[in-house]
Amino acid sequence: MKAYQQGWTLRRRVGALLGVVLVLLLGLAAAEATLAAKNRQNINAVLLKTGPLRVQAQELMSALLDQETAVRGYAVNADRKDLEPYQVGVDRERATFAEMRKLAVDYPDVLRALDVVEQRAASWRSAVAEPVISTTERSGPSAGQALITDQTRQQFDGIRAAVDGLQGEILKVRQKTADKVNATSNVLVVLLIIAALVVAVAGAVLLLSLDRMLIRPLAGLVGQVREVASGDYRHRIEGSGPPEFRLLADDIDIMRQKIARELDEVREARERIEWVNSQLQKQAEELTRSNRDLEQFAYVASHDLQEPLRKVASFCQLLQRRYSGQLDERADQYIAFAVDGAQRMQRLINDLLAFSRIGRLTTGFTEVDLNKVMGDVAGQTEAARQYADAELTWDRLPVIRGEEPLLTNLLANLVSNSIKFRRPDVPPKVHVSARLVDDEWEISCRDNGIGIEPEFADKIFVIFQRLHSKDAYPGTGIGLAIVKKIVEYHGGRVWVDTGTAEGTTIRFTLPALPEDVEAARAAEQARVEESTGDPEATGDGAEDPAVSVARQPDGAGREETPEGAARDGTTGGMKETVG
Repeated sequence: MKAYQQGWTLRRRVGALLGVVLVLLLGLAAAEATLAAKNRQNINAVLLKTGPLRVQAQELMSALLDQETAVRGYAVNADRKDLEPYQVGVDRERATFAEMRKLAVDYPDVLRALDVVEQRAASWRSAVAEPVISTTERSGPSAGQALITDQTRQQFDGIRAAVDGLQGEILKVRQKTADKVNATSNVLVVLLIIAALVVAVAGAVLLLSLDRMLIRPLAGLVGQVREVASGDYRHRIEGSGPPEFRLLADDIDIMRQKIARELDEVREARERIEWVNSQLQKQAEELTRSNRDLEQFAYVASHDLQEPLRKVASFCQLLQRRYSGQLDERADQYIAFAVDGAQRMQRLINDLLAFSRIGRLTTGFTEVDLNKVMGDVAGQTEAARQYADAELTWDRLPVIRGEEPLLTNLLANLVSNSIKFRRPDVPPKVHVSARLVDDEWEISCRDNGIGIEPEFADKIFVIFQRLHSKDAYPGTGIGLAIVKKIVEYHGGRVWVDTGTAEGTTIRFTLPALPEDVEAARAAEQARVEESTGDPEATGDGAEDPAVSVARQPDGAGREETPEGAARDGTTGGMKETVG
């Protein structure tokens, strides 16, 4: 109580109580360990010494009886075979004496009794057994039997008595040892009972102390905290009990005050947020109206603007066909400019409509075989490839999830660009390949064209960005912007590989199907296991063709170059090849 008034902490109080209990338990444990060691020694003596000694004493008596019986049999028959048990008994007797001396080294009384048995056995052999054997050998059975008298029998009975005395000494030693085992076991039980009482008393004292020092103050603190939690943030929290609880109560009260201040700030912030939400709602409504206007504009661009533009282009073309050569050269040039401008305006409007519809007019994602898509792309670009004598090849491509029309548009734009931006007098070669990188397919479109300078690698994907004049290379400058938007709509990214030595390589990624990723990992694991195994057991080390074609790892499979692509066949003289 005095310690409590002086302000002992809860940890110090519990530590003092547990320290006392620990000292008592350690003392009891040390005493129990000492007694247990002695008890184990006594049990070992009973099991490993006195028990075997009794067995050896019986074995000794059996060996002596074999000797006595063999001597009597030889005296009757004079047959040397009857003496074999005698020699065996003598050997057994000596071995048994040696073994018993080892076991009885700690028992002097047993050793003395053992010496008595050994002396009487030796005396019987020298006084009875050896004379009977030698007399029977010299004079025959009747002479030998004459030496076996009641006196010799009494002499052997003396050996029996000595063995019985030996057994008695062994039993005494065994009983003493067993009494020691019982005594130490009883003391161990008493010590265990004392330890249990110490634990029980310590537990009761600890429970009472915890109820007074921990549970009651904590319950009071919990009650005050619940009042605050119920909404009374102005309620002051006061602690009682150990210093830790009083400090905890002060900390909770400080936290209560902080929460009360922050609640006031939250109310103010909520009012501001509600105002911001109202403004955002208005902006969302404005954005919705703007989207509707854009939709209306797209509709007008695709219908209303197209009609007058087609009329202008048609009449300009009629003028060009009818009056070509009839007017002066400048008039023909002006008409050509008008026709070209109208046609370019149509292409620009169509490309802008296509760009605006990406991701807005959707048919939903499905599993798309890019090999089939490349077949469609080959058909769409057939005329351009015939004109430029272009070669289009592709490796085995994967199946992905996406919108087939958009993916066809994506690859068609890339192939068309590769054919368009060709070098003079060099037949274009375009090769499309794919490889699995982590959980994405990296698809490459490589050509042998004019190439792209590294400083312009990012600009080509910006809408209406052109690196060449329209006279040098026709087009609206929106194709690669459409490519970028389609790739990003499918969750990928697109870039120009600036490390290509010749031509241009445009790479883009598309998410791979989970089963393709798992199959690639399994194939990679199989290759690792084969590389660490026996080369003869794993064959010639060739990859599975399906895995090799689908994944295209670095350094394996075909090169991603048009020149290195396989040429398995041709279509219409355009060297269209499926790798």
